[in-house]
Amino acid sequence: MEKTLQELADLLQGKILQGDPAMVIKGVNGLEEAQADQISFAVPPYLEIAGQSHAGAIMIPEGNTLKGDQAVLSVENPRAAFAQLLQLFRPPEKVNKGISQYAFIHPSAKVGKGVAILPFAYVAEDAEIGDNTVIYPHVYVGRHVKIGSDCTLYSNVTVRENCVLGDRVILQAGCVIGGDGFGYITAGGRHTKVLQTGNVVLGDDVEIGCNTCIDRATVDSTIVGKGTKIDNLVHVGHNDIIGKNCILVAHVGISGSVTIGDNCTFGGQAATAGHLKIGKGCTFAGRTGIISDVPDGVVWAGFPAQPHVDWLRQVANERKLGGLLKRLRQLEKTMEQLESEKKG
Repeated sequence: MEKTLQELADLLQGKILQGDPAMVIKGVNGLEEAQADQISFAVPPYLEIAGQSHAGAIMIPEGNTLKGDQAVLSVENPRAAFAQLLQLFRPPEKVNKGISQYAFIHPSAKVGKGVAILPFAYVAEDAEIGDNTVIYPHVYVGRHVKIGSDCTLYSNVTVRENCVLGDRVILQAGCVIGGDGFGYITAGGRHTKVLQTGNVVLGDDVEIGCNTCIDRATVDSTIVGKGTKIDNLVHVGHNDIIGKNCILVAHVGISGSVTIGDNCTFGGQAATAGHLKIGKGCTFAGRTGIISDVPDGVVWAGFPAQPHVDWLRQVANERKLGGLLKRLRQLEKTMEQLESEKKG
């Protein structure tokens, strides 16, 4: 794949600020890894060091400049443009359509057009697979599962019975959709399992990371809204409702029966108590512990969760404690000496 700088500018609706429009670009890469025949991108505050890159061309945001010898392409959103060029220069490997003779498809299952089901996948009775969906080896699709069109289920994914996936859903390797919710009744020192009869519903354009687990509801549904992206090693508890276009970064834990509004972001290792209501448009820093209901639009951090600015002040004050304790000990010694001299 080769494109001239001008062709890329036309594709991205950008403007060449410097460099030869006929320059040939053969690939896309990060600032540190890019070579002279590749294009990369930079955004503030990295524009000052971008000139040190070996990239032949660099994309920057509109209204900015770049010092260096590289060709410079001004675009509205360099990150989005970089993603677009990855699709151009490094397209995903194509999978041949069709059902492998080594896959098991129950006779009652319904399989759409253009589907690829690779060896050793298992599709149980009454399952439905939408058009152009790709199912990799060792995937288990349970009874009565409904999978939409243009989905991708990577190896070792499990989708348990009665779960529903929308269109263009991506399940990364090893994730489990619809495992039993963690429900027990404790009496007489013994834990008795509560049957988990609900399911999981994933909206359109949801992506679930590797080894993430989303538990089925005790009754009704655990729901992940349209466009939400969930990273690796995340746990979503039973009967949770996660809104549209949320981001859950690795190691996030959402306890059972939590409702989360649209467009919320959870940093790595953030976690909630159960039975909470979290508003829309909220942001939680990494390792935030959320133990109470949350209004719309907050930015919180720390444990227990608090406004981010307050948490920063708290952390700054904690760092001063060592010095304050040292001064306190010195004052105590001084007081002891004064009292000793007074008695003497």
